[in-house]
Amino acid sequence: MSDKTVIGIDIGTTAIKAVLVTGAGTQLGHYVESYPTARPAPGIVEQEPDDWIRVAIQALAGFERDFDLGGLQAIGICSQANTHVFIDRNATPLAPAIVWQDLRCADIAAELDGQVGAESRIAWWGAPLPIDASHCLSRMEWMRRNRPDIWGRSRAVILPKDYCIARLTGEVAADAIASIGLVDGQLNYIKALLDLVPDAVQRLPPLRDFTHVVGRVLPGLPCAGTPVIVGTMDAWSGMFGVDVGKVGSAMYLSGTSDVLGIVSPKRVPTPGVAAFPTYQEITLHAAPIQSGGASLAWLSRLLGRSIDELCVLAAAMSGQERIPLFIPHLDGERAPLWDPFARGIFLGLDSSMGPAHLVRSVMEGVAYSAQWALETLERSADSSPSILNCGGGGFASDVWNQIRADVLGRTLRCVRSADAAATGAAAMALAGIGAAGSIADAASRIVQFEREFRPDPARRGYHEVRMALLKDSYAATQDISRRHVTSVL
Repeated sequence: MSDKTVIGIDIGTTAIKAVLVTGAGTQLGHYVESYPTARPAPGIVEQEPDDWIRVAIQALAGFERDFDLGGLQAIGICSQANTHVFIDRNATPLAPAIVWQDLRCADIAAELDGQVGAESRIAWWGAPLPIDASHCLSRMEWMRRNRPDIWGRSRAVILPKDYCIARLTGEVAADAIASIGLVDGQLNYIKALLDLVPDAVQRLPPLRDFTHVVGRVLPGLPCAGTPVIVGTMDAWSGMFGVDVGKVGSAMYLSGTSDVLGIVSPKRVPTPGVAAFPTYQEITLHAAPIQSGGASLAWLSRLLGRSIDELCVLAAAMSGQERIPLFIPHLDGERAPLWDPFARGIFLGLDSSMGPAHLVRSVMEGVAYSAQWALETLERSADSSPSILNCGGGGFASDVWNQIRADVLGRTLRCVRSADAAATGAAAMALAGIGAAGSIADAASRIVQFEREFRPDPARRGYHEVRMALLKDSYAATQDISRRHVTSVL
């Protein structure tokens, strides 16, 4: 096989997914391997950075073993955002990575957030973006206060993709979009913000374009000598991986967390969503919800049944049963609430209900959270899309997809590949080697849609009632959840 090829790698929350793609857009191979997440104490969520690079190297070695990579042109990498690793001058991790779900910095985040006025937020970000427990600045200040030894030895604070790039190439760099909350509308670090934490600015890597070649794979590693592209965060990579980029287009990505997004040049400052800086004429308004696919994975562990078995249970129901209401705030909630103390609730349980009722409840609850996020997004983007392009492992279930379509009242178009973010990383690599005019052009060449789900108007009234109940239930229990969580942290 001498055709030009590229590799796309997504370093996700639970696993690495990688794809091998030709310059013409044909997917030749894919690789998936999981790694552990540690939760050593309430509110603490960590991963070992060496697990990321170990599995990434395994993926490259697997492609090298199974395919002729004589035409390999580049490797693109994306990753989970707001997961931070502190490294020394040799790119050695100084502590386990703090995962985006981690809440240890909630109090410090509130302190920092209180020092930023509303005018500054709009001037910097174009929206009232909060500084929360997952913000890089919160993690820096926490480390400075609580682990001064690590803080003093830190050369840089970087994301998983940037760590893997550093280990593959020996070079440290980042991109502006994945540095959300640290950069302004001109894609520059915000000095006035960084000055809130002494010496923070010295610990941030240089910013490069998505398609910039940061270095080449070092000798002795699989695919040695191959150029490596800077890449970006999984939400933007997934956006390309579901062929979203044109004005008015919209996406729904589902993995451990779910992310909804609308592309619109309009900016209506709206609390609860992230309005990214404009990049390559794309202005993405995004709303990540904390526990999307993670909610069903939690129920799978709880019931001791596989996710496939749970989906079979849900599909066997008539849709006329009484279903408990599930609020999927298992580890707090991000958009549009940004409440680290919110917690999951089943409302309306009775003794007649069994596992199938819980499965259906979880599926509906996640869809309601997505609808709440979408409502806020539409205000921010001043746009109401009728079609959402969808991708990610959370869209494997037809019954769940139909529930989502019914709740959102939109048509869902699902891509063929479950590896949307890895596909987007491959598109960035193709653009990086000049095989496509832009990332969006490369994505249009690669992405193929497989299934479509249209909303059932007969279910609209049912879901509207339950959506209102979910909002009321969250409001009624917000203070109780906060008191409960803080009592055990």
